[in-house]
Amino acid sequence: MGYNLEDTIAAISTPLGEGGIGIVRISGGDAFSITQKILKLPRNKKVGEIKNRYLYYGFILSPETGEEIDEVLVSFMKAPHTYTREDVVEINSHGGSVVLSKILKLVLTLGARLAEPGEFTYRAFINGRIDLAQAEAVLDIIRAKTEKALKIAFSQLKGNLSKEVGAIYNKLINWLAYIEADIDYPEEDISPFNPQEFLPEVLKCIEKIKLLLAEADEGKILREGINTVILGRPNVGKSSLLNNLLGEPRAIVTSVPGTTRDRIEEYINLKGIPLRIIDTAGIRTTCDPVESIGVEKALEAMQKANLVLYLIDSTQDFHNDDIALLTQIKHARTILVINKIDLSNRRPLIPKGLRFDGIVETSQITGEGLDKLEDNIIRLIYQGKVSSSLPLVSNLRHKEALIKALKSLDRVIETINKGFSSEFIALDLRASLEALGEITGSCVGEEVLEAIFSNFCVGK
Repeated sequence: MGYNLEDTIAAISTPLGEGGIGIVRISGGDAFSITQKILKLPRNKKVGEIKNRYLYYGFILSPETGEEIDEVLVSFMKAPHTYTREDVVEINSHGGSVVLSKILKLVLTLGARLAEPGEFTYRAFINGRIDLAQAEAVLDIIRAKTEKALKIAFSQLKGNLSKEVGAIYNKLINWLAYIEADIDYPEEDISPFNPQEFLPEVLKCIEKIKLLLAEADEGKILREGINTVILGRPNVGKSSLLNNLLGEPRAIVTSVPGTTRDRIEEYINLKGIPLRIIDTAGIRTTCDPVESIGVEKALEAMQKANLVLYLIDSTQDFHNDDIALLTQIKHARTILVINKIDLSNRRPLIPKGLRFDGIVETSQITGEGLDKLEDNIIRLIYQGKVSSSLPLVSNLRHKEALIKALKSLDRVIETINKGFSSEFIALDLRASLEALGEITGSCVGEEVLEAIFSNFCVGK
């Protein structure tokens, strides 16, 4: 990556805006000296007398004019026992964007440079404090939308996934060293490599990888959420359903068909599952150019959906527009929501050829059937329990790396069973190790690192 690790870097590490406290973080060899030039301690205490890991009360001032900028608390943390394994200073000031920007500008004027996105965490990775899976977990903690997602991310930050992957990696690399020693130094006094002794060890590693992969989809759901789209014709209760699921009046609800023109997106926490739920414009043929754009956006959202909640009015029969739209939904699970059951005892006849993953009757006015709808969503998406004690694989990159490792180990088994030479076994074994190394970062390219750390905010 394009980072110069010799530089001292600085950034605002708290969200911009008004808040009780804001933090300017500095990391690098000049962090202490820069801070000492702008920090004034009370009672004539000398800045040079500061102690490691103490919190100091004082004032930030301009070294040129002597003007006091803000009242602060400053922590000095000496390498290597810091987040980046470099000298780190954190200036805790009042949380206003003007004061934070002014403090940061002083720090940059004195020799630090503005940190790139994710550069603090990148330095933690490069300096060996955390591996790549743990670095990604930092971002997952920041972005967690449910307690379960937070629990998964924190488990990975502690290194639980890395330990499982590392155990497989270490076992395989020891065997690779043994195989290569036998190939390169056959005259040495070591026991010849016996593929049949190696076979049970490979099978154990394959089984462990399969266990990790078994719940990867579940982990991805908890990490990223489910793209859920509410579809239906105008005035069937889509916006009312969104409001009821959110527990607040987010969308405008009227008796006038076509009220919703643009799609509305919100995240909801449904029993630990984050749903990225989208309320769309009613699907119908219209001459209104604005409503037509809303219909187009609804169709776009449908194509990207993992789950579709399709609403129909219990007092009306299926319209041709309903049938035409439902026949297009082949990629996502679909729950038919027969709404407005408080208005009528009749139910529409479901046309032949339409199949649903669940059918629920609801009233958005009385709330009847909403619990059943939530239960149906849970049933379709997530069983609500983890069947293994292993850490959940929640990152698609990790899942793909495990799949590559598994395929390479399958080839090792095939190579052994066909009686091929040790060189071929070593070749496939090395490919599996490279795939596992992509997870922890021991075997990963610069372009992958850049893609990962560019997703971080500047101050992390």
